[in-house]
Amino acid sequence: MQLQFFVRSPTHQTLTVTLESTQSLTLRHLKSSLLPNPQSISSFYFALNGKPLSDSTLLPNPQITHLSTLFLLPRVSGGGGDGGATGAESRDCYLKMYADKKPDKIDPNEKRLGKWLNCALSYEPLREPCVIDKLGNIFNKEALVEALLGKKLPKEFRHIKGLKDMINIKLSMIPGNQSDSADGATFQCPISGLEFNGKYKFFALKNCGHVVSAKALKEVKSSACLVCHKEFIDSDKMVINGSEEEVADLRERMEEEKAKSMKEKKKRGIDIVDGKKDCGNLEGNGKKSSNGGAKKFRAMDMAPANATKEVYASIFTSSKKSDFKETYMCRSLPLGRN
Repeated sequence: MQLQFFVRSPTHQTLTVTLESTQSLTLRHLKSSLLPNPQSISSFYFALNGKPLSDSTLLPNPQITHLSTLFLLPRVSGGGGDGGATGAESRDCYLKMYADKKPDKIDPNEKRLGKWLNCALSYEPLREPCVIDKLGNIFNKEALVEALLGKKLPKEFRHIKGLKDMINIKLSMIPGNQSDSADGATFQCPISGLEFNGKYKFFALKNCGHVVSAKALKEVKSSACLVCHKEFIDSDKMVINGSEEEVADLRERMEEEKAKSMKEKKKRGIDIVDGKKDCGNLEGNGKKSSNGGAKKFRAMDMAPANATKEVYASIFTSSKKSDFKETYMCRSLPLGRN
């Protein structure tokens, strides 16, 4: 049985490697065959799913499955044990690090790719399962759930309170995990074939989760998903990584949904008296409290006509405190009862 996997080079070229079942080699041997200069071998390392791999890793290996992708990345000096490069850093991570110091040297294309190819929270390459929030940011679901459980969400994502604020999406991978472009895109529109790299607008359909390009929705007029044919309405379309105006519209829609939900919760908390809904609190004679505050029910306030209130209340509860006193040693009783 053959093991076939892909190697993404530092120049964003994708190479296909095929190993026979009888072959065995280490990642160092593979690296030396890919790099023309032997002196530069130690300056690069392989990473799988954002995690660095040792040069002594043997192939085949249980970690490297069939049709998986290895990334050949340059090493970044950490400056002496201060954290350095862990293999999980991405374009977007370094862009944010130097954005304040050198804003004129930021390549807008790199910023765009970092936003579309990586998780908005962990900055690792996108891998299924993926989700978006109600503002169109895209995440690796595992990273977002871990941050929620550990209460480590950054301030800009504090609107995500739980699973109800996530929308599961279905991304279509480029066949063979190969792309004709040099930007490293791995997903595409299943209808038009446009790559998921930020050059084109994409929508996620909330009712089914499929991600399709705006061009496909425009050219094929339909009220059903073009992939699974499930019906949807215009409000089900969620733009992914939208512009500032589009994000502002999504935020406004999110606040409206939140206000509507709070209103419905208040309606479900309405008091029901005599089979009828009553928004006010009852006083003793069945009237609503004028100040809207809760008033404690008292039996004597509901006493029938010509009845003594204290006697009527004593039927339901002890309305009069006892004069008897109990001590640690004995009970004190009045004269005539002992």
